[in-house]
Amino acid sequence: MRIVLVGAPGSGKGTQAQLLVKAFGVPQISTGDLLREAVAKGTDLGFRAKTAMDSGKLVDDATVLGMIRERIGRPDAAKGFILDGFPRNIAQAEALEKMLEDLATPLDSVVLLNLDLGILFKRLTGRRICQDCGQVFNVYSAAPGAAAHSKECGDTHRLIQRPDDKEEVIGKRLEVYEAQTKPLIKYYEAAGLLRIVDADADVDTVFKRVERAVFKR
Repeated sequence: MRIVLVGAPGSGKGTQAQLLVKAFGVPQISTGDLLREAVAKGTDLGFRAKTAMDSGKLVDDATVLGMIRERIGRPDAAKGFILDGFPRNIAQAEALEKMLEDLATPLDSVVLLNLDLGILFKRLTGRRICQDCGQVFNVYSAAPGAAAHSKECGDTHRLIQRPDDKEEVIGKRLEVYEAQTKPLIKYYEAAGLLRIVDADADVDTVFKRVERAVFKR
């Protein structure tokens, strides 16, 4: 299983990636995690990444690809991997394709968790967190109630909205996602790799759909 998992903020991409890791024993490769690991270890790639970040620049694609190449070479990725957060544009997709061809590990599929942007907007802007126990709620679909009882708060939760869940921030994040992802979807569709999964369902149902898409069941 060698896949790229694509999905907008709030589509459940992280949850589905973890379920795939647990079910099939392949690692989730997050570029953000790789960058933090490389910087912490002080590797050559990490030094290059830190230099870019410290100067307020984006880490160049060659550095990120180098980290992905190193990660794919580890023993736990022998059976495959789930790429998360890369590629984000056509240039990165082309560079990734060439690198994977060089390693004789081409992608099997690109799975898009598809969800209406209106639903995503409600999921994200409606999210509230109890500042005492950390429990997550949604004012539209999962407001606090008897079922949300916790040891710390009982049935009384003091809810806050994180700054990055505010409407103007979420709207901008979704706009950026749309602009970046549409060309990428067309690219992988033309390559015959795209699998579209309806993500408007409970976690287990979406996971079954992802399995069918990955293995063409």
